[in-house]
Amino acid sequence: MASRLTRTIATAVAGLALVTAPTAVAHAVPAQQDSDAPILIGHRGAAGTAPENTVAAFKDGRASGADFFEIDVQLSADGVPFLFHDNTPARTTNVEEVFPGRENDPITSFTWAELQQLDAGSYFGEKYVGERIPHLDAAAEVATVKTGVYIEIKSPVNSPGIEQVVADELRTDRKWAQLVAADKIQVIGFDEASNRRFAEIAPEIELQQLTSVVPARSVVESWATFADSVGTNYRTLTEQNVADVKGAGLILGVYTVNSPEAVQYSLDLGVDAVTTDFPIQNERFLKGQAVFPGAGVEIADSINNPAGDDVQPENGEYVLLRNTSTASVDVSGAIIRDAANNILSVGDGYVLAPGAELRVYTGPGTNSPEAYYNGGTASVLNNGGDSVALWIGPRLQDVFAN
Repeated sequence: MASRLTRTIATAVAGLALVTAPTAVAHAVPAQQDSDAPILIGHRGAAGTAPENTVAAFKDGRASGADFFEIDVQLSADGVPFLFHDNTPARTTNVEEVFPGRENDPITSFTWAELQQLDAGSYFGEKYVGERIPHLDAAAEVATVKTGVYIEIKSPVNSPGIEQVVADELRTDRKWAQLVAADKIQVIGFDEASNRRFAEIAPEIELQQLTSVVPARSVVESWATFADSVGTNYRTLTEQNVADVKGAGLILGVYTVNSPEAVQYSLDLGVDAVTTDFPIQNERFLKGQAVFPGAGVEIADSINNPAGDDVQPENGEYVLLRNTSTASVDVSGAIIRDAANNILSVGDGYVLAPGAELRVYTGPGTNSPEAYYNGGTASVLNNGGDSVALWIGPRLQDVFAN
């Protein structure tokens, strides 16, 4: 199937092709700044700056100027299409307060009326108290012909018939139909059988096959019979994968690419589309603008997998902060948040002089001017690679990925 996407990225800049994982460096001006910029997608709206899969996140995604924002759709127990990522409500809602004992029940076991009683924003911060789990159509209300929607059919085995429900909504709802007519809708999913069903039901809708690792060329070529593009984890992507996908005539996208350095790494490999939790910041990067204007502290490193236990006393996993400004910066109360909303914090009384560094540990230890220990008993950082964001008060200071 020939892709209907019209925006593609230019080939990697000569001399900048990378074959190893990106490392943190000063946020340089990106290599690509012309009309061949990559397709930019805000992940779960803009999950790095607002509670994922909420109207607030969709608005951040739209405000970024990204080409699309991505959503996850499932069906409630009474058949209503709603937007939510996880299989259970525990991580991102106040279900323990509203429905005690149902924290680990399938999210699809809740009726639409029950889902509407849950707060899906307060986990991210007080500013978002009262954000609700949205109906599928809420995304169409926010989207425009400039910023469309990637619709991921999430865990279709838990939502029988969801392919038909989504296809019907795209055809019959006026706002969705307008977006389809403007080529601003793409349906995506990991489940190949579900994707094939959707392709049969709605062949006019652009379709992406998601995969954690790009498989053999023969499999990719079989996907080209029903899909327009492939989306994969940028950390597992190789030059051969890129050649196989493009050789099959498919567009290539990567997820979830959060730091500017990781974006540049992906572009240098030759990808066409980038999905990120931070579309506002990475749109600035792609335009050659300051990514974090006025920021004085950066994440210099993240030690995800130290020798021994990740939360061993005094010497476990940690995130390294560095003051890159010419003035002292009070980092008391700062938080470091990862993509799953795990949080490390900095205690009171920490002021970093110019050039000073602070190690923020997950586990227990003895606090000092150079180290703060959160006293946790379980690891937070993903040993296989993680992205973390630094917030000082309401301000996002930096994003780091390894």
